[in-house]
Amino acid sequence: MATIVVPANVSYVEDAETLRKAFEGWGTNEKAVIAVLGHRNAVQKKHIRQAYWDLYQEDLVKRLESELGGDFERAMYRWILDPEDRDAVLANVALRKSGDFHVIVEIACARSAEELLLVRRAYQARYKHSLEEDVATHTTGDIRKLLVGLVTAFMYEGAEINTRLAKSEADVLQEAIKDKHFNHDEVIRILTTRSKTQLNTTFNHFKDDHGTSITKALLGEKADNEFVRLLSIAIRTMNEPLKYYEKVLRNAIKRIGTDEDALTRVIVTRAEKDLLHIKELYPKRNNVPLDHAVDKEIHGDYKHFLLALLGHQD
Repeated sequence: MATIVVPANVSYVEDAETLRKAFEGWGTNEKAVIAVLGHRNAVQKKHIRQAYWDLYQEDLVKRLESELGGDFERAMYRWILDPEDRDAVLANVALRKSGDFHVIVEIACARSAEELLLVRRAYQARYKHSLEEDVATHTTGDIRKLLVGLVTAFMYEGAEINTRLAKSEADVLQEAIKDKHFNHDEVIRILTTRSKTQLNTTFNHFKDDHGTSITKALLGEKADNEFVRLLSIAIRTMNEPLKYYEKVLRNAIKRIGTDEDALTRVIVTRAEKDLLHIKELYPKRNNVPLDHAVDKEIHGDYKHFLLALLGHQD
């Protein structure tokens, strides 16, 4: 469930006018910007951008980029975009960093088949290359095979499962892990072609038959093996997305120096989806509410904005 608090009635023209006033004069009224955009969903933000253009013949996204700065600007920029366009930007930034391939895995595995297709279309429209082309350009070897397979997948999303197949493929995964053949073609094939429901059944058989979860079986192998780390992230985002995102937030907050990119990415991309459930899980594993941890860790308008997305109302 979503965490953002959205008013029952919204006037897109009034919102556009409020934002315009926030930009006028000496300095930006950041509180006014947060009061509007921190409490609007994706459909409403799209209408606000259109209303702003109709009134002022100016791109609201570009105006926000020029008015805001630092972590607050980056978070707001990601938030104001349509979800598929946001993911396209996140994917491109991750590829250009040449080390954030986990972001590609998140986008490929945590989105539905239709959402991923929209991301691929948005990526091509924005960058004039396909997502899979750029993934292939920035990766090599087994990582390339895995990531290209994940971003080009269009997985079945129905409830049908094949129990016999799940048990058989659980054994295939177990043999590969036991023999340390993590990059086996069959491992990549299973993870990039089966539906999430089928895969979860396979993972459950793995645990029942072998006494440990597949992610725990991979745990000791991923420290110095990037392919195994990405393999583990793919499995977790498909099998236990709430636990995965809670851990990303925990690591972002508890590391020496906050990982603002990770903190922003999770809160912005999940605020309209399942952030409430992630927020509920966080204190069970960290003994502190997520909003309290965010409040303590970051500052200024960036903090107020993320807290708004977490459900706080000023």
